[in-house]
Amino acid sequence: MNIVIIGNSAAAVGCIEGIRKNNQEVNITVISNEPHHTYSRPLISYLLYGKTDEQRMKYRPDSFYDDNRVTAMLGKRVVRIDKDQKKVELDDGQTVPYDKLLVATGSKPFVPPMKGLENVQKKFTFMTLNDAKALEAALFPEASVLVVGAGLIGLKCVEGIRDKVSSVTVVDMADRILPSILDAEGSALVQKSIEQKGVRFILSNSVKEFQGNTALLTNDEMLHFDIVVVAVGVRPNVELVKEIGGNVNRGIVTDECCHTSIPDIYAAGDCSESYDITVNQHRILALLPNAYMQGESAGYDMVGAAKPYDKAIPMNAIGFFGYHVITAGSYDGEAYVSVDGDSYKKLVVKDGLLKGYILIGDVRRAGIYTKLIREQIPLDTIDFELIKEKPQLMAFAKTERAKQLAGAK
Repeated sequence: MNIVIIGNSAAAVGCIEGIRKNNQEVNITVISNEPHHTYSRPLISYLLYGKTDEQRMKYRPDSFYDDNRVTAMLGKRVVRIDKDQKKVELDDGQTVPYDKLLVATGSKPFVPPMKGLENVQKKFTFMTLNDAKALEAALFPEASVLVVGAGLIGLKCVEGIRDKVSSVTVVDMADRILPSILDAEGSALVQKSIEQKGVRFILSNSVKEFQGNTALLTNDEMLHFDIVVVAVGVRPNVELVKEIGGNVNRGIVTDECCHTSIPDIYAAGDCSESYDITVNQHRILALLPNAYMQGESAGYDMVGAAKPYDKAIPMNAIGFFGYHVITAGSYDGEAYVSVDGDSYKKLVVKDGLLKGYILIGDVRRAGIYTKLIREQIPLDTIDFELIKEKPQLMAFAKTERAKQLAGAK
């Protein structure tokens, strides 16, 4: 059997390892438009920051493809899936046949139309290793950098470049930073910590027009810059499946084993949707651990095993200049909030279950809260009052604690 994987990041690795845990015989081919060995995308900011290097960024050892008997076709782009002949067509005219196919094409930067941007010489996005290398080559100590976007990608870029340039200014039309994962109070704490590194934020604002190396904002402020980074968001790469009639919403629609609506074609990672158990709906959960688990589930299913991916939750573990943030789940419900200096905790409860949390600063034992959400453990079966203050295993009810300690499901 020939299994083909389009993509080479976390979902692809999960699929390969899921297959090889259950089957040593099938042929596996990975096709990726990036020329690099599989690497961890979240680490590209640390590459610029000087906290890692390309070797340590690798998501798996150099021997990964050989160890798993994978044919790696790197630096090649799939331009079409032929679902009837069961083959993929590459940009160089090659075709590769498949019996089972995983689409793990990830996402691409969204660059909104901004007047004059096409005339800016030094403009960059910040999603891939090549993006980071190109940006790094353009940096110089006297540079003023404008980052458009105060979300996860934009702020990780800020962290990576701050010590390499003279100034960094961040502009975002939202009224706070990280609006997709933080509430107002948590956002203010993180913003303050980043501002202490000399970063300027201009919020509730956007670029109306670029005039050479000057940005005219909607409040008519003029900002000079040498380099601009556009980090306003991403769009899932769904075109290959959409073009052949697959079911696509914002992302590719899949079931709990990552099947698409087309026989023998699976999807995983940032291009696909998962069923978020905290809000009971399908949506994109663009997170490395989720991508890996989706890919692994697909890999199991491809070779006749089973490992459904049915406990998906949104989760982010991130840090900026050593200040840590972990969030998970959703925030619709009754909130418990605790603030202690630079540490912030918010737990959200609904229908007797923990639905979400925000931890900033002190993020120890976040795994306890994550397990409560993912396993949907009723709070009346544990000492939740103790867990709110001091999360620890001993706060679980005796029977539940025995299961935890025994590793029982």
